[in-house]
Amino acid sequence: MSSPSKRREMDVMKLMMSDYTVETINDGLTEFNVEFHGPKESLYEGGVWKIRVELPDAYPYKSPSIGFVNKIYHPNVDELSGSVCLDVINQSWSPMFDLLNVFEVFLPQLLLYPNASDPLNGDAASLMMKDKKLYDQKVKEYCERYAKKEHITNGTADDEESDEGDISEAETQSSDDEIPGRADL
Repeated sequence: MSSPSKRREMDVMKLMMSDYTVETINDGLTEFNVEFHGPKESLYEGGVWKIRVELPDAYPYKSPSIGFVNKIYHPNVDELSGSVCLDVINQSWSPMFDLLNVFEVFLPQLLLYPNASDPLNGDAASLMMKDKKLYDQKVKEYCERYAKKEHITNGTADDEESDEGDISEAETQSSDDEIPGRADL
């Protein structure tokens, strides 16, 4: 490959030509969102997430930055920021990998095999170790509440469900509502 920019362009195009929906940000190839479906035969099956991808100038020699936009309950994903704790992206990235590897191998493996001993979400890790049945229930609840196609296509990827009771117009304008995952006060 002649340059990082050519490789970046080729990898993004391969992703766009695959089964993934890719939405570029600011008409460039360095920031974009990808529609990602939970892997079959996992707790996340049926869930749909918007994954934010940022490619550094040195990509593929430097790893992409990956994060979930809508909420997911997982020990290795920070609930507030959506950041992912995944060694292959954060520490052992190689230029041999490409964006298709991220979406076809790395993220499905992350969801299929959560690692509670290296958590970004301590609550999820603790619950997974102490009460697997309750953990599984909470994962499914989050999938139902935050990971449906409509959550990522109508601009509410990280918003609360709009039908959660009788909330007045003034209450929905509160600045607290702008921070995903913040406790209601």
